Amino acid sequence: MSLLRIDDVTVQFGGITAVDHASFEVEAGTVTGLIGPNGAGKTTCFNVITGLQKPTGGRVHLQGKDITRMSVHSRAHRGIGRTFQRLEAFGSLTVRGNVQVAFDIHDGVRGLLRAPAHRADALLERVGIAEYADERADAVPTGTARLLEVARALACEPRLLLLDEPSSGLDEAETEAFGQLLIELAAEGRTILMVEHDMDLVMSVCGMLHVLDFGSVIASGTPNAIRGDAKVQKAYLGYSETEHAGETTREFDEPVTAEIPAAGR
Repeated sequence: MSLLRIDDVTVQFGGITAVDHASFEVEAGTVTGLIGPNGAGKTTCFNVITGLQKPTGGRVHLQGKDITRMSVHSRAHRGIGRTFQRLEAFGSLTVRGNVQVAFDIHDGVRGLLRAPAHRADALLERVGIAEYADERADAVPTGTARLLEVARALACEPRLLLLDEPSSGLDEAETEAFGQLLIELAAEGRTILMVEHDMDLVMSVCGMLHVLDFGSVIASGTPNAIRGDAKVQKAYLGYSETEHAGETTREFDEPVTAEIPAAGR
């Protein structure tokens, strides 16, 4: 059953088309990957889904309801949570304090009393950063801050969790543990849509992938199907092409291997 449906979404900034008639679905209780080269429109899609960016055209549906014109906070109340590519933790608060704030806001909306601290500690333990609970958020390693943002989002009990490059800054062991966490969350009924450049992680945890290139969905399918797709292979070669007379210049910030890893570790 589809929890999220993106229908023919287009986003234009002046003469630039960041998302070009993109359509895809995310099934409930799954981990789904939204992948593509740098600048393909992935984060812009996230912004459209969460209401931070108004689309030029197209519709967004959550559980069959059109939410295209809903405010950001209304979408959050309906169960959409996210992390950001650029870290957005409350730097002056402790790691525990960041999660506590999320609990307090979420519970306050429901008219509940302040959440006890042990709930925040339990969530930090689950994402693997309990040892940093008393550290200021602006003093912890980047990977820890990424996991903090995941914990803070989970405190709001989202039914749909959008993760924007969540493994950035994690070492191999931390990434493996994080992948297992995503699988567990999906098994518990959470729906996860993830933008991620770590193809080993993507291939090992995602049941379905949607590939963006120049704002368009060029392929959708299982990890194994995507791995063998010629259009995806071309998009992931990592090249720079410069054209003149009104045409575009494209450069990828980081090289991407032509061979996408097989599903599973």
